[in-house]
Amino acid sequence: MDGSTAVRILLVEDDLRLAALVSEFLSSKGFVVSVEPRGDTAPDRILDENPDLVILDVMLPGLDGLTICRRVRPLYPGPIMMLTALSDEVDEVVGLEIGADEYVAKPVKPRLLLARIQNLLRRVNCCHDEKMVQGDKLLVAGDLRIDPRRRSVEKAGAELELTTAEFDLLYYLADRMGQVIERDQIYRDLRGIEWDGLDRSIDLRIARLRRKIGDDARHPSRIKSVRGTGYLLVDAG
Repeated sequence: MDGSTAVRILLVEDDLRLAALVSEFLSSKGFVVSVEPRGDTAPDRILDENPDLVILDVMLPGLDGLTICRRVRPLYPGPIMMLTALSDEVDEVVGLEIGADEYVAKPVKPRLLLARIQNLLRRVNCCHDEKMVQGDKLLVAGDLRIDPRRRSVEKAGAELELTTAEFDLLYYLADRMGQVIERDQIYRDLRGIEWDGLDRSIDLRIARLRRKIGDDARHPSRIKSVRGTGYLLVDAG
């Protein structure tokens, strides 16, 4: 996604009136928007077209958005924004746990949606910035080997399956190993936004990382929480 190429968005939304409104608004801002109204055909379109961003409704005919996200996440490297009318916090937690990058509740104002899209795309672009991920700097934290060139993580020689956002967060913490990083700073550096005090996406990614690297969720020894401040990655085997 460079400045000379229009960002391609696949909007998976069965409310055709809403889809038309969102598509028209985003198209007027320079995006190339395609619409998929059915959940059961969405995975193939996502994987075949490989758009720069997927906006995925939760309630869809044929296959729900959470199932779609879970199915394509191992194969689709781009950002996924979940869009839903549901207000149940459990759905947001599930969506982020299965690899969604952003979660927006409907109804959402067009300008707010645009701002969230721009922030999400900025985050994705940041992960390719040398200031964020230094391309030749292999990091080792105990039995973890974090390779930014391959964007891979190995634990005791076995490769872990991480999403793009999980890799970026782990690399970010490992590059600052032994330092307590404030939550506000993590949001600014990795998401390009100020933390509003309510967004739990970083906390949920920390929880997923702990699970994937074998850290004890109740008594973590690798990624420690510093109450009222942020997180700390410890160099422990």
